[in-house]
Amino acid sequence: MSDSAHYVTAPEDRIPFAKKLIYGLGAFVNNLLAAAIGGMSIVLNLGLGMNPALVGLLGALPRLTDALTDPLMGYISDHTRSRWGRRRPYIFVGAITAAIIYVLLWQLPADKSETFYFWYFLTGSIVFYLAYTVYATPWVALGYELTPDYHERTRLMGVQNFIGQLAYVVAPWFLWIMQNEAWWDDMRQGAAGLAIGIALFVAAVGILPAIFLRERFKDVAIAGAVPKVDVAGSALLRNMKEFFRAFLLTLKFKPFLKLCAATFLVFNGFMLIAAFSSYVIIYYVFAGDTAQGAKYAGYSGTISAVSTFIVIVFVTWLATKIGKRKAFFVATGVSMIGYALKWVCYDPATPWLLLLPAPLMAFGLGALFTLMPSMICDVVDMDELKTHQRREGMYGSIFWWVVKLGMAAALAASGYLLNATGFDVALQGNQTERAIHLMRLCDAFIPFVTSGIAIWVIATYRITEERAHEVRMQLEARRGKT
Repeated sequence: MSDSAHYVTAPEDRIPFAKKLIYGLGAFVNNLLAAAIGGMSIVLNLGLGMNPALVGLLGALPRLTDALTDPLMGYISDHTRSRWGRRRPYIFVGAITAAIIYVLLWQLPADKSETFYFWYFLTGSIVFYLAYTVYATPWVALGYELTPDYHERTRLMGVQNFIGQLAYVVAPWFLWIMQNEAWWDDMRQGAAGLAIGIALFVAAVGILPAIFLRERFKDVAIAGAVPKVDVAGSALLRNMKEFFRAFLLTLKFKPFLKLCAATFLVFNGFMLIAAFSSYVIIYYVFAGDTAQGAKYAGYSGTISAVSTFIVIVFVTWLATKIGKRKAFFVATGVSMIGYALKWVCYDPATPWLLLLPAPLMAFGLGALFTLMPSMICDVVDMDELKTHQRREGMYGSIFWWVVKLGMAAALAASGYLLNATGFDVALQGNQTERAIHLMRLCDAFIPFVTSGIAIWVIATYRITEERAHEVRMQLEARRGKT
């Protein structure tokens, strides 16, 4: 299919900016909850003296439940029939429930054993992530059905990604708030107070998408709605079989698999070496001077964060002009230039040059989470053409499940990769030439290569603007314009 076709967004397909903003606030809540529980967990070590290894385990174990609960919640949401829709009841209840549980999770009693804190937090975290899933999965699915227009979907996802990124501007201040002696007696009390503030915000803002947004396809016929469980439990058994069938069917859909593969490659190529830049800056550019290295790493991080917001706006505009696939090629290609420039710009003779790659590298992730959700919307349409079902929840949940699974694997592997280079913290600024060389190679060229493979994968992705328009016309002819 040609990428040259271009269709103007009809007025009835446009989403008012106020409603885009409301959906974007859902992204802020979603990211805030994820960032908060991770950022605040430091109190378990610094405030309560828990072993760092146990703190790390507490961060990992509850997320393993996502492997089941995310797709299961997607399936339940897709097959729910209610007067309020398939998504909105769960978003409303999930926001309030997650807020309440989050408050309780951080009301940690004083002077208890490490074992008590471990089991208290582990149990509470599992329950919290369950409530979080009830909110987040239907919220993601809701965005996929707010408009049937190819370009308006990109504009919507650009707004939500922009607003969602603001959560990561706020989150770094949580430690400062928790340990502020003018407000709290200790860090444990600071965490309890901060949790209340976060929860109030989540409950108040998280319900807004449920109140003000319309589920455009809630009346589209869906085969296999969730039946009531009978005494023998046969309905439950049928639902479980249907769930696994739907799960496998989703994983077999090639356009979706290509989006997942490209996301995995771009995102986890970056995550695998996320910590490497700091090591290269400190031990290569500044020869082990931690203070100077940390300062310049901070400068680079700030430039990258600011650039990400600019990238989101630019890529959203670009995709509406040249199409999502070509915009992905451009943005990912620019990020590859940024990664490659590390080899030249990370130079001990001219330290300030290390700031130059940062805005270019921002194109990678800034574009990724703007374009991919918009492209999944088109995949859902094509899936409906084949299956006669609207399965936004299943597609959204599996996509983010792949992202989280890949992130966990990348973070786990990064430490082993650093060790494999020969890096030895005991040597401080006297690292071997071989270790420095391998660290620089990994830092610059692992994300360069994975991003290049991602471009190759998307080169075979065939849902262009013209094809998406054809699919929409066929759907509307079959089910009536919605």
